[in-house]
Amino acid sequence: MRGFREFIAEEDGIGVVEIILILVVLIGLVLIFKKQLTNLVNDIFDTITDKAGNV
Repeated sequence: MRGFREFIAEEDGIGVVEIILILVVLIGLVLIFKKQLTNLVNDIFDTITDKAGNV
């Protein structure tokens, strides 16, 4: 019974580790696709600016 209680107590740390791993993966993807994301965001803002000028 004591081992089970210790296992349950350690479950809280697993959530933190999972969140950190997800953040690391997301940051890695952003770094890999940084140029493409920058171009996409710039294109979107250019389109918004052009359309706002027509209104």
